[in-house]
Amino acid sequence: MNDSTRPARTAFDLSLQSVVQRYRGAPSAAVDGVSLDIGAGELVALLGPSGCGKTTLLRIIAGFVEQTSGRVVVGGRAIDNLPPNRREVGVVFQNYALFPHMTTLDNVAYGLACRGAPRARQLEKAREMLELVRMGHLSDRLPRQLSGGQQQRVALARALAVDPRILLLDEPFAALDKGLRLDMQIEVKRIQRLAGITCIMVTHDQEEALSMADRVAVINQGRLEQFDVPNEIYDHPATLFVNQFVGTSNNLSGRVTRLEGNSRAQAVVDGTLNCTVRLAAANLQAGDSVTVCIRPEHLRLADEGDGLHGTIELSLPLGPQIVHEVRLASGAELKVVEARGEGARFRTSGSPVTLQLSAAAIVNAFPAVKAAEPAAA
Repeated sequence: MNDSTRPARTAFDLSLQSVVQRYRGAPSAAVDGVSLDIGAGELVALLGPSGCGKTTLLRIIAGFVEQTSGRVVVGGRAIDNLPPNRREVGVVFQNYALFPHMTTLDNVAYGLACRGAPRARQLEKAREMLELVRMGHLSDRLPRQLSGGQQQRVALARALAVDPRILLLDEPFAALDKGLRLDMQIEVKRIQRLAGITCIMVTHDQEEALSMADRVAVINQGRLEQFDVPNEIYDHPATLFVNQFVGTSNNLSGRVTRLEGNSRAQAVVDGTLNCTVRLAAANLQAGDSVTVCIRPEHLRLADEGDGLHGTIELSLPLGPQIVHEVRLASGAELKVVEARGEGARFRTSGSPVTLQLSAAAIVNAFPAVKAAEPAAA
């Protein structure tokens, strides 16, 4: 059956309802009241730094960890009391976990064998899944005879062979080099779309999450910071953490000078630059101190005029871009990104420049983080 005519399976939605996981002796919860409603056939990325709780959440869905409280519901049916082998959840582990003594075909058929499927059915389904992941011609190879990308495809085929309701991917591209990683991201997205399966992927790679996922759940210290489509996560971060973790941001001190409705205001940045900002908190007032976040691609270099005045520290070529590091008179260091096209040029260290906002700039402002009070003697 070719890719264009293969029917998609029935997709199921997934609901996490106030899930909490506490480990004995730990000072805080590994997962702290996370609720997510994931649509049928959707690919969602759980994104966050190491130790934030995203892998624990994945293991709770799979049934490898029993949550302290909360519910996991698949297709309208709670699966909390079911063991892992009855949850109808497929998992692709970070190290792929292929059996070294089994051929590619037998690795893919293994889950069906464990479920008591007849041998003929095992082989038929395994061959179908290998064709789906474009590995049918290597069905007699052992894992050690396959590349990292090929092993990943086999692991994906094995997970799909048992017709899971939900597919879980645990850092699936971590072991691959950069070039192969991009190819496999495209391939996995293709397979997920073709199979029509609901998929949750754990990653700490923001580019991976933003490029592959339909929606991204950003997690920090066990809590859900924001759950939205990639463009909203990047352009309209809900918290300062999301703004700093996703993408690169120049964070400057600013002050609100005038409110313009519930979510817009005028602000002065670093004491010199007046700009329109999007307010991430509804309770900010004129005169309040804020942290203003400007993406490097939203700044442009000028030789004169109004703006932020500073000097070039360093100019670096980075593929199709030039990255400039600029030190302001206040001592703040900013990054500016220019496309290596007409008008962009390397600048020598110490050159004076003026930073101005591009016309398409989206500038976000968050309540200023107050310094901690010194401890009493």
